Amino acid sequence: MDKAGAKIIELRKLAFLKQVFWLSLTAFGGPQVHFTRFTDVLVKKRRFISEEELLEINSFCQMLPGPTSTQTITTIAYRRGGPVFATIALTIWALPSCFLMGALAQIVSLFGSNLNVVKVLQYVPAMAVGFMCFAAIRFTLQMVKNQIHAGILIFTALVPIIYSHPVFIPILLVLGGFITNLTTGKTLIKPQDSFANIKWGNLWVFAGIWILAALFGNLMQNRPALLFENTYRYGSLVFGGGNVLVPMMYDQYVLFKHYMDHQTFMTGVGMSQALPGPVFSISSYANGMALSSMGAWVMILGSVIGSVAIFLPGLLLIFFFHPIWYRLKTYNRVQKAIEGINAASAGLVVAAAVLLIRPIQWNVGNACIITATIAYLWWGKCPTPLLVLAILIVGAFVG
Repeated sequence: MDKAGAKIIELRKLAFLKQVFWLSLTAFGGPQVHFTRFTDVLVKKRRFISEEELLEINSFCQMLPGPTSTQTITTIAYRRGGPVFATIALTIWALPSCFLMGALAQIVSLFGSNLNVVKVLQYVPAMAVGFMCFAAIRFTLQMVKNQIHAGILIFTALVPIIYSHPVFIPILLVLGGFITNLTTGKTLIKPQDSFANIKWGNLWVFAGIWILAALFGNLMQNRPALLFENTYRYGSLVFGGGNVLVPMMYDQYVLFKHYMDHQTFMTGVGMSQALPGPVFSISSYANGMALSSMGAWVMILGSVIGSVAIFLPGLLLIFFFHPIWYRLKTYNRVQKAIEGINAASAGLVVAAAVLLIRPIQWNVGNACIITATIAYLWWGKCPTPLLVLAILIVGAFVG
C-alpha cells in the first residue's frame, strides 16, 4: 500500500474515534438504545460500517457476557485496526461516563447521599422507558422480516416477562438461531477459513487474571483487590447489560458487604441512567464509594479499579472469540442462525421495555415524558443531550 492509501486509512480511523467520542457524550438509554444510535451515526451518517455488518456484530456481542454496546464498539474497532485500536476505542467510549460517575462518588462522599437529586431525577425512569420503547420499535422494524422472525420475537419477549432471569438470555438467543437455521432454506456462501490456528493466549490471560485476583484478594483480604475480583467477575458473567449488573452489585456492596447504604447506591443508579455512555459505568461509582472510608485518593483508585475491571473481561473475550466467530460465520448454518439471533435480540428489547414500564408510577407527568421521549427520538433533529437536559430541568421545577 502506498503512502497516500495508508494516510487515508489513518484519517478514517481518526474520524471513527471522533464519532466514538461523540457517541460517548450523546448515546443515552442503555445498550438497546445505543444500537439505534450506532445505526444512525456509524451506518447511515458516516458509513463506517454496513447495517448488515452491524447486525452481525450485535449478534456476536449478544452471545458474550459483558456490556453489549461497549463490546459492539470494540468489535467494530477491532475489525478496523486490531487490538490496540480496539482498546483505544473502548477507552474513548467508556471514559467520559466513568469519569463522571467517579466524580459523583467524590461528591457524595463529601456531602452525603442526601443531595437534592431525587427531585431532579424524578422523571429519569420515565425517560428510560421512552428510550427503551423507541428501541423496541426500531429493533422490531429492523430485525423482523417474516412470520418466523415475528414468532421468535414474541416467544423471546414473553419468557423474560413471565419469569425474568439472566440465564435465559443466551439460551433464548441460541434457540432463535436454531429455529431459523432449520427453517431458512436459502444457500449462502461457503466456509473458506479453517480453525487450525486458534490463538489461545487471550483466553489464558482472561482466566489467569480471574484466578490471580480471586487468590490474592481472598488470601490477603485486601479490599481493593477484593473489589477488583468482584468487578472482574461481574464483567465476566453478566448477560443482559446494566439491568442485570445493578442488582448483582447491590446484593454484594449494600446487603452483604455493607460498603454503602441503600440511598447512596441508588443515587449512583439514578445518575447512571441520566448519563450517556455505558451503564456499566455504575461500577466506577460503586467501587469508589466502597473505599470512601480510606480517603479521596483511595476512592480514585477504587473508581479506576471499577472502570478497568468491569470492561477488561469483555475486551479479552472479544480478542479470543472474534477470530473464531469471523471464521464460524462463513458457515451456511451459522449465517442462517444470525437471523434468529437478531429476532431474539429484538424480543429481549421488547421484554426490557415491558419490565421497565412495570414499576413506573402512572400519572400525567410520567405519561407525558414517555410520549415526548418517543416522539423526540422518532422525529427530533436536535442532539439527544438536549432532551435529557430538558427532562432534568422539568424534574427540578415540577412537582
